[in-house]
Amino acid sequence: MDMPRPTAAHHRLDRLAGVWRGKETMHPSPWDPQGGVADGESRVRMGLGGFAAIVDYRQTRNGELTFEGHGVYTVDPKTEDVVLHWFDSMGQGAELFRGVWEGERLSLTSQGAMGGARLCYDYSVAGRLQSRMEMCMDGEEWRVLFDCEYERVTET
Repeated sequence: MDMPRPTAAHHRLDRLAGVWRGKETMHPSPWDPQGGVADGESRVRMGLGGFAAIVDYRQTRNGELTFEGHGVYTVDPKTEDVVLHWFDSMGQGAELFRGVWEGERLSLTSQGAMGGARLCYDYSVAGRLQSRMEMCMDGEEWRVLFDCEYERVTET
């Protein structure tokens, strides 16, 4: 029997790979009432035979670690949706995001312990990544949690 091979949908995850660094604008939220600016770094590598993009993320302010996370992006073989399993220093356990590519934009949504979340990645400019996360904690009103612009500093 031949081993499965990554599909074109899996190969789309290749664009996530690399080390990405940039400034993040944190909007006021229950976790950060003042908001502010932070530095973010994501180290993303392809793994599991090309079936997954694996990310380790760190956020710092004034040189101090303020947040970190780990994620695994895969593809649902039945729907070709992108699926993100996310774990972070908020201690809420695994959060499951699901979404699709729309051109050079990847949009993912989640319904977790802290409410709804929408995450959008825009790769339309080579070597750049714009990202935004919105949260809905009451089931009605969506608020921007952060906006970011990253630059790919190395490829993996």
